[in-house]
Amino acid sequence: MSTQLLNTQSNHSLWQESWQKFKHDHWGFWGLAIVVAYFLTAIGVWLGLWGTDWSSISTDFNHPPSAKHWFGTNAIGQDVAERGIYATKVAFEVGVVVTVFSVFLGVFLGALAGLYENTWLDAILLWLMGVIDSIPFYLLVAAVAYAMSGHQLAMHLAMIMVFWTTTARIIRAEVIKLHRQEFVEAAHATGIGGWRTLFRHIIPNTNHLIIIQATLIFVSAIKTEVILSFLGLGIKEGISWGLMIAESTNDIQAGYFNNFLAASLLLFILVIGFNLFSDALQDALDPKINLSHEKN
Repeated sequence: MSTQLLNTQSNHSLWQESWQKFKHDHWGFWGLAIVVAYFLTAIGVWLGLWGTDWSSISTDFNHPPSAKHWFGTNAIGQDVAERGIYATKVAFEVGVVVTVFSVFLGVFLGALAGLYENTWLDAILLWLMGVIDSIPFYLLVAAVAYAMSGHQLAMHLAMIMVFWTTTARIIRAEVIKLHRQEFVEAAHATGIGGWRTLFRHIIPNTNHLIIIQATLIFVSAIKTEVILSFLGLGIKEGISWGLMIAESTNDIQAGYFNNFLAASLLLFILVIGFNLFSDALQDALDPKINLSHEKN
């Protein structure tokens, strides 16, 4: 019990130190502000506060940006700003679904491989990760999405099947390292089994890695959705930034850039914000810093 209490207090102090470090990273806070702004925009769409007229057609064909239409209109008079705002909700839906299931699958299988290190189960999981990682990323995602094109969640499942491997490798390595620590040996000495030790003591000590991986997978899922939707393998119903860019290919030839600029700008700002936030989070939750803190 004393070992568990000491470990809990140590983790608490490490989280406090990480928060203090993150607070002093101004670029990280700017990134967080951008992500929160986009998230609130998506929440507003979910609640029906804005973006509800994205599919409305008018006679204002290919109008330039104005007070009425912030990003202008497209070839059939749809408000480009409304479409871009609605696409923010779609992007976050994809990001959340893919991140949750990819991280869960990666943590579970990675922890399983680490717990049964150097066994047939570990060998099979490593072989499976090696096969998936050996295929070019976008080629594999596109192939899976195309093969499952009749399924409503084909794009989501394709990304989940690909994204879990990196998380699994990281968690496997961390579980192997933590499994040799004194607090785990103490847990075994008190009669706690391998699975209970894994979920009560080992996995909670990988939370910092899980959080970092979740942010990276989230933004990767959004970028991948844009590419797949542009290729016709992504979003089928509604509108997304990828579909807006795909539609703009004909508009650009006619000299109209509203769709392309709006979708590209919204995606660019979100990616920059997430990259700033992720970098700051990685610096704040750096395992090496946490390890040195434990030694002190």
